[in-house]
Amino acid sequence: MKTIIIAAGLATAATAASAQTLTVYTYDSFVAEWGPGPVIEEAFEAQCDGCDLELVAVGDGAEILSRLQLEGTRTEADVILGLDSNLTAAARDTKLFAQHGVTDPQLDLPIAWDDDMFLPFDWGYFAFVYDTTRVETPPSSLEELAASDLSVVIQDPRSSTPGLGLLLWVKSVFGAEAENYWADLSDNIVTVTKGWSEAYGMFTEGEADMVLSYTTSPAYHLIAEEDDTKAAAAFDNGHYLQIEVAGKVASTDQGDLADQFLDFMLTDGFQAAIPTTNWMYPAKIPRDGLPDGFDTLHVPDQALVYLGSEARSVRDEALEEWRAGLSR
Repeated sequence: MKTIIIAAGLATAATAASAQTLTVYTYDSFVAEWGPGPVIEEAFEAQCDGCDLELVAVGDGAEILSRLQLEGTRTEADVILGLDSNLTAAARDTKLFAQHGVTDPQLDLPIAWDDDMFLPFDWGYFAFVYDTTRVETPPSSLEELAASDLSVVIQDPRSSTPGLGLLLWVKSVFGAEAENYWADLSDNIVTVTKGWSEAYGMFTEGEADMVLSYTTSPAYHLIAEEDDTKAAAAFDNGHYLQIEVAGKVASTDQGDLADQFLDFMLTDGFQAAIPTTNWMYPAKIPRDGLPDGFDTLHVPDQALVYLGSEARSVRDEALEEWRAGLSR
């Protein structure tokens, strides 16, 4: 009997030792109960031969890069998921990422994507979302928003990728006059939150007329809540494009499993979950297409975007203009 017990114990230990853990740093809403994390974790673990996918929430998007920089090569992260196209150049500069190794990913993006280090998993357009029962005539431009008496909640560009997106949206439209625009908009701003979740929660609780979010956000209310009273204001200025990406950490000791995850990320097991959990457009349209309701969303006539080093070079100046304008 003792021999059987010892053998069983050794077998259990061997099984535990063979289980591989892939640690993925991502943003808070991704791992929420209603987010894509639980669905994706179950789907990946079902096909990775006994591995354990550990999704670690690290604040909002921009905070993920700060956390990785702080930890450096000592980080426990194997994959970073949740940076965006505004941060890829800064992330590349850290020398903490490896090439993703995915060749010819066949992405469904509104622009061409050619980056050997950061692989898109979803995308969307920033927009100000409002309640049609409270706002009868939404603004049709950034200028009209600032000139109105509507209250808005926005996110901090230093910690939040939507906040950074708005910063670059304003810069792309107003150029050298961006500081003046922020001064004009300051009276409309109820508060600047650390991340998207806090801001959107304030909006849904009625603490502001509008919130910085995405053109796809109304799909959540329509599909999940059967509520058609939320809409994204269509701006004549165009809307800023965000592409969210994942990257493999160079210091990982789970390189093969990280590669397997990045390959999986562009399959239906991951991509089909994006529209109705992350409420964004998938980077690769699933076989069954987009869910009903997405066809009702506003599609901007003009996509605004800075990519790579251009986004990095504009960011610091735009941040100073934001600070100066809001402090007037």
